[in-house]
Amino acid sequence: MALLDRLPPTPPRVMRTLAVAAVVAQAGIAVTGSGVRGTGSGLGCPTWPQCYPGSLVPVPHPETQALTQWIEFGNRLLTVLVVLVAGACLVAALATRPRRPRLTRLALVQPLGVVAQAVIGGVTVLLQLVWWSVAVHFVVSMVMVWLAVQLVAAAGGAGPNANTAPTRTVPRAVRGLIATSTAVLAALLVAGTFVTAAGPHAGDARTPRLDLPVPALAQLHADLLFAYLGMLVALGFTLRAVDAPAVLRRRFGLLVAAVVAQGALGITQYALGVPEALVSLHVLGAALVTVGAAALWAGTTERPHGATPLPTPAELAPTRA
Repeated sequence: MALLDRLPPTPPRVMRTLAVAAVVAQAGIAVTGSGVRGTGSGLGCPTWPQCYPGSLVPVPHPETQALTQWIEFGNRLLTVLVVLVAGACLVAALATRPRRPRLTRLALVQPLGVVAQAVIGGVTVLLQLVWWSVAVHFVVSMVMVWLAVQLVAAAGGAGPNANTAPTRTVPRAVRGLIATSTAVLAALLVAGTFVTAAGPHAGDARTPRLDLPVPALAQLHADLLFAYLGMLVALGFTLRAVDAPAVLRRRFGLLVAAVVAQGALGITQYALGVPEALVSLHVLGAALVTVGAAALWAGTTERPHGATPLPTPAELAPTRA
């Protein structure tokens, strides 16, 4: 800690930039992970933490194509980048003056979450991609995206009142409605993992699938989508009725657009038989919806004086390679 005290104070813009990078990194690793699954490369490296017994990197193997190995190994290498971003967020938060406990806690969660995800990913490989382990891996990714957006919001506070208790921008009941809609979104995301678990993209052709009918699971997923959209409609009227701040209404509009686009993509996927090319797009859409919902929640409070605006979901969207 003494060494950190010698570091120059972290400028607010640097802290915020690193926090945005954390959002992109957490969402991006989820998207690339879906690419591994969609290409059937999930067991390109059949062990963990090594790729093959006795080797950290891919080695020629008669039962596994080289491309499959390198797709899986490449996704593992990307984890190193996520670790670096997460570590930089923590160091920057610790060097922020005055030190802000909430910012530090949110920054600490980032590297801890990456380590947890690495372990979950390793267990998933060792369990031969059993469906529930893949589902846990995805859900934790979305939680990390959510927390990274909260880190962006915390990084925005600067100046003498940075540690002042936040004030609500909307009544408590509206925050409750947003929290309830977020719970429905969580159920929607979990239901999506069930559809994936029973669908054709297991990550490896030999992996057993969830033994439930895909049409029934897809219907459950669609029902939860309509429930979430219904709650967003109610929330939209409520935000207008309480004269919510313009920035909060803009975030709400972007969230609705992301949800509608994601729903249309899901319908297209189902109609086309879930082609591989759309798998990663759907995961990207899930990440963007999560970013939008997290930004909406973050906008229900604000710090007095010195706060810089939280970026919109469009600014936080991970770029596709």
